[in-house]
Amino acid sequence: MAVLVVSGTGTEIGKTVVTSAIAAAALAAGLSVAVLKPAQTGVGPDEPGDAAEVGRLAGPAVTTVELARYPEPLAPDTAARRSGLPTVSPERIAQAARELALTHDLVLVEGAGGLLVRFDEAGHTLADAARLLGAPVLIVAPAGLGTLNSTALTAEALRARSLTSPGVVIGSWPAEPDLAARCNLADLPSVSGLPLLGAVPAGAAALTPAAFRASASGWIAAPLHGTWSAPTD
Repeated sequence: MAVLVVSGTGTEIGKTVVTSAIAAAALAAGLSVAVLKPAQTGVGPDEPGDAAEVGRLAGPAVTTVELARYPEPLAPDTAARRSGLPTVSPERIAQAARELALTHDLVLVEGAGGLLVRFDEAGHTLADAARLLGAPVLIVAPAGLGTLNSTALTAEALRARSLTSPGVVIGSWPAEPDLAARCNLADLPSVSGLPLLGAVPAGAAALTPAAFRASASGWIAAPLHGTWSAPTD
């Protein structure tokens, strides 16, 4: 069973575009891919969510599944409570991922915000679903100042729960990186104890789907089915 959980160090840092790039690269490598979004928040009933965005960018060959949707842009547990809708348990997330894994080579489970955002009344998080699945957790981090601390904390939380991670991907690499961003290319692996596995350029989601798919493999490294290599200087 090939399941990869995708978690950010926070919200609005490029998690969905990274998930899209991994899906596109895996498809280009000849794999079948499914994307599971356990909880979508801040989107109306008829609006496209993150799973739909992955399908738009990576292509219609991707199977997309969303388990729950809440209208307010809040943590899933809070959004569910305020809307009167049921929460999503880690058991339900794990069951859905396992079912998708029966018919797909790769299942990407995209979280909501950071690793320890609450999904239900009992305080369960994406980490609990990853533990049930025995799945590794990819960390998506921002490029600039402040990312070292949040990435180190996320990596530490994974290790405290005996969860593994293949590495870190920068979710939005600026066209003109400042000093902090440039230094973080070297420092992120050091502080997290994990390899840097890619850097998706800022604005990638604004590309046409065809251009996105043609470029995606070059943004992520070989363990994620891409060709990206970290700069050596």
